[in-house]
Parts: sequence; C-alpha cells; structure tokens
Amino acid sequence: MQMTPELFHQLLRPVMAFCAARDVDEDLAAALNEAFPPDGDTFLAVRRACQDAVTAGWMCDREHGGIRFGRVIKPGPDSDGFSVDVVHMDEVVGPHHRHPKGEIDMIMPLTPGAKFDGHGAGWVVYPPGSEHPPTVSDGAALVLYLLPEGAIEFSR
Repeated sequence: MQMTPELFHQLLRPVMAFCAARDVDEDLAAALNEAFPPDGDTFLAVRRACQDAVTAGWMCDREHGGIRFGRVIKPGPDSDGFSVDVVHMDEVVGPHHRHPKGEIDMIMPLTPGAKFDGHGAGWVVYPPGSEHPPTVSDGAALVLYLLPEGAIEFSR
C-alpha cells in the first residue's frame, strides 16, 4: 500500500496522543524512547513511511539552504494540537529558532552514525523556551518534529 498523508497521520496518532498526555520535558524523551524505541515496530514503521513519502514526493517537498522540509500535519484537534514537520538534513546546520511551547524530535539516521544535535536514533525533547540551530553531523538524517500548537520562532 502506498503511503499517503492520511495513512501517515493515522500511523502517528498513537505518538501524538502519548505526547499530549505528558509535559514537554526530558521525562517525555525518556518515556518516548521506552514506549517507541528506535528498534521498535512503531519507530520503524514511521521511518519507512517517511522514506516512502519522501520518495513519493509529498514529504520534504520544499528546500532551502540544503535542507529539504515540509509540514505534513497541521495542529488541530485531530493531531492533539501538534503540528508535524519532517526535515532531511545532510551535514548541515539549520536556521536558529526558539520553541515557545517545546519541540519533540524523532531522529532517524539515514547514514549509520548520523546525529542530530549530537543524538543518534531515538527521541529528543526540547522544553518550552529552548532554542538551537538544528545540526545534523556525521551523515544524513530525517528528523520528524512535533510542535505543540505549531509554535516555532525563527531568529532573524
């Protein structure tokens, strides 16, 4: 079956519901890594879905500064208030930004050993008010990120 935006949304529903029931903090990262580990069925299914959707051309369909990206789910009641974006980064530093309500990242290395902000495959959570220039090193990675209410502030 070909991956569609609708099927992708359904695939992510358990993850969004899991996150919505918790605070956006380090404890959430640990809980996500336990509930949806990088070698677990859900993580691997989302990874395959992202790769299929990128190949199909509807995910990461925009490009700027060597980063391919795109919002695949808008925040709303059917996404537990989260937006979902996916980026493809390869040895690049992205635009500095702030997370007013936090950011939940699912790191999917495409190159063995690739890291996002120093982290390998798995989940990283940035609490509300945090900021960073997102950086992928040691190869290429897809990063799926959930933003509560879609809130993000890019630095000038």
